[in-house]
Amino acid sequence: MPRAPHERGVLVIDETGDRKDGTKTAHVAPQYLGSVGKIANGIVSVTSLWADERVHYPLHVVPYTPAARLPLGKKDPALRTKPHLAVDLVSRARELGLPFRAVVADCIYGENAAFEGTLWGATVPYVLAVRPSRGSWGPEEAAHTPQEAAQEVPWTSPEEPGGWTAVERRFRDGHTETWWAADLELAGYGPRSHTRLVAATTDPATLPAARTWYLVTNLPHPEQASATESARASADLAEIVRLYGLRQWVEQGYKQVKGTLGWADFQVRSDRAIRRHWQLVCCAFSFCWWAYLRCAGTSGGEQRREGGLVTGPSPAFPPAGTRPRDQGGARAAAAIMAASPAAGAGLVGPLDHAVALLAGLVERAPAPGLTSAA
Repeated sequence: MPRAPHERGVLVIDETGDRKDGTKTAHVAPQYLGSVGKIANGIVSVTSLWADERVHYPLHVVPYTPAARLPLGKKDPALRTKPHLAVDLVSRARELGLPFRAVVADCIYGENAAFEGTLWGATVPYVLAVRPSRGSWGPEEAAHTPQEAAQEVPWTSPEEPGGWTAVERRFRDGHTETWWAADLELAGYGPRSHTRLVAATTDPATLPAARTWYLVTNLPHPEQASATESARASADLAEIVRLYGLRQWVEQGYKQVKGTLGWADFQVRSDRAIRRHWQLVCCAFSFCWWAYLRCAGTSGGEQRREGGLVTGPSPAFPPAGTRPRDQGGARAAAAIMAASPAAGAGLVGPLDHAVALLAGLVERAPAPGLTSAA
């Protein structure tokens, strides 16, 4: 059976944007949209997602309101930056009692002092990306960027790795890759410091841009005495690379909710209506996981119904490139919505959260009813 949320998973913070025409829809304005890679008229949301090596599902989503949409612009007291919204999402996940090993996010959040400082002050573990060119003060002859610090780590060959440690990354389709990781020394960062700077790459000799990560983390080094005194459990290089590697699921999740479930295909204008649409899409995504992992005919073992739930061996994930119909999709479509299952250990995370999302919608006042046909 799929596992409920556990402490080896991560809380992924990210943002996504989509084109929207006009000026009447709430939160829409010219702003940078990651989906098109440039500034365009559209809407941006900040999201949180829980993930481990097996499953990933959305938790919360909030729209970002650009300064141009506020009466006083950048001086408006209602202005909330994306990192501010992200802090709220972390707080909401903690209020739910959701376990996770660390918060992971890209450099938009990793280079925001307020976001990192808030997590540090709340003793929330994190693994955040920074740009390779992020500058820091130091002596003229010292390294000034994460990339320069990584270039100073000794390396000869895989047989003589110098200061680099081999890390095996295992992917869902079964293949593995050998990456190399190292703790870097740079402007207050280091394995003996309260905050570490870690580089992970497929090639320490060239540090290819597309295959190299630079990460800051407050997870203590396992060999440091402070690790035993910290409220955060220590982490070796393999653990840090594993945690940040789980961030890829947020990109996969966006593809699924946008390409299949209609994330950006709403035709409503108000803030409340947009939020309700996004919540329903997240709910549908969670139910898709629940149904897929219980569908009959996708594993070698027999599944059966017990108390309204489909039980038995969990299906394997389909090979890369296969379509749902190749994996018993027709039978899955007929399969399975359990009628009023009893709450308990057998009710896994995706289903629990989908029910919570629906409850949130029910608690809100319904949209005004129409007195005549539209």
